[in-house]
Amino acid sequence: MRARESAPLKVMTIFGTRPEAVKMAPLVRELEGRQEIQSLCCITAQHREMLDDVLGLFSITPHYDLDIMEAGQSLFTITSKCLLRLETVLEEAKPDLILVHGDTTTTFSSALSAYYRQIPVGHVEAGLRTYDKYSPFPEEINRTLVGDIATLHFAPTKSNRENLHREGICQGVFVTGNTVIDALKTTVRPDYHFRTELLNTLNYQNKRVILVTCHRRENYGAPMEGIMKALRRLAEEYPDVELVYPVHPAPTVKACAEKYLSGHKRIHLIAPLTPDEMHNLMARSYFVMTDSGGLQEEVPALGRPVLVLRRETERPEAIEAGTVRLVGTEEESVFAEAVELLRNPEVYSAMAKAVNPYGDGEACRRIVDAILWWSGRTQTEPEEFGR
Repeated sequence: MRARESAPLKVMTIFGTRPEAVKMAPLVRELEGRQEIQSLCCITAQHREMLDDVLGLFSITPHYDLDIMEAGQSLFTITSKCLLRLETVLEEAKPDLILVHGDTTTTFSSALSAYYRQIPVGHVEAGLRTYDKYSPFPEEINRTLVGDIATLHFAPTKSNRENLHREGICQGVFVTGNTVIDALKTTVRPDYHFRTELLNTLNYQNKRVILVTCHRRENYGAPMEGIMKALRRLAEEYPDVELVYPVHPAPTVKACAEKYLSGHKRIHLIAPLTPDEMHNLMARSYFVMTDSGGLQEEVPALGRPVLVLRRETERPEAIEAGTVRLVGTEEESVFAEAVELLRNPEVYSAMAKAVNPYGDGEACRRIVDAILWWSGRTQTEPEEFGR
C-alpha cells in the first residue's frame, strides 16, 4: 500500500506561450479546485500579449511573471533568461512538483531549471515524436529532452505512451487525453459574438470559409511561398471560398502573407485571435489548413477536416483516425488536397465525421488524479483515457 500524505502538495505550473497557456489553463483551474494541492502558477511570457489574452480569458493571475519577452528574441536569449530567472523563483517557492507542457523553449528551460534544483517534473502532452530533430524545430528536441528529465509523463494517447516505452521511459507514464479538449468545452458557444467584427459579417451558410494558420520556422522560405501560392489559387478559382488567415506577428510570416495574399477581397489577413475567437471560428469554418500542432487536435473535436501544411506530423493518431490529412508544402499538392475537399462531399463527410482520438474533456481530472496517486495522497489508481 502507498503511504498516505496529508500536507498539501505544492504544484507549480510553468508556461510561456499562448498555445501552452490554452492547454494549461484548464489544468490550473483543476489544480486550484483540489484541497490536497497548493497550486502555484509561473509564466515566462515568452509570448507577451497573446499570453495575456489567455490568462484573462480563463481568469488566471500568475504568482510569478518572468516577463522575458524582448524584440527580436532568439532561442539563446529565451533559454538563458528562463534559466536565470527561474533559479530565483524556484528557490523562493520551493515547489514539490513542476508541471510543464509540450515542446516550447520555455518548456525545456523550465524542466532543466527544475532538474538543477532536483524538483520532480511532470510533462503534460508527453510522448509526441516525429523522430526528425530538425522538424519541427526546435520543438522535437525540446520535448525529447524534457522526456529525459521528467518523472511523470502525461501522454495524450496510447501511441504517445508507446513512443516513450520505445525510448525506455516506462515508469510514471499515464494516458490522459489532451487538455485542449477540456478547454474547448468552455470556449465554444453557438451564440458567440466575435470581438473581431469581420468575423461576425462572414456568410458561413452560403460561403465556404477556410481558416488558415501558417507560421512554423521550418516552413520559412520556399515551403511557405508554395503554401501561399496555393491559397491564392483557391480564392481565385472558387468564388464561394473565403479565406481567413490570422497572421502570426513574426516578420518573416507577415511579409510572405502580404506578398502573396494581400489585395484579394475574399482573403482576409487579420491580427492573431484570442483563443475563444479562434475556437469559435474553427467551429464555423468549412475546413482548416494549418501547420500548427495544436489545431490538429482541436479541430477534429469540432467536426471539421484538417489539412496539415507540413512534411510530417507528431500527431499520427488523427491521420489514422481520418480526421487529418498531411498535405506537405508544395503548391500543387496543397491546392489539389484542398480542391478534393471542396469538390468531393464523400471525402469531406468521412473526415468531418471521424472520431477525434485526442480526448473526451476529462484530461485535467486524470492528470491531477495521477499526481495525487503518485504523491501518496490517494490510494485510487488513476483511470486511463481510451481504456
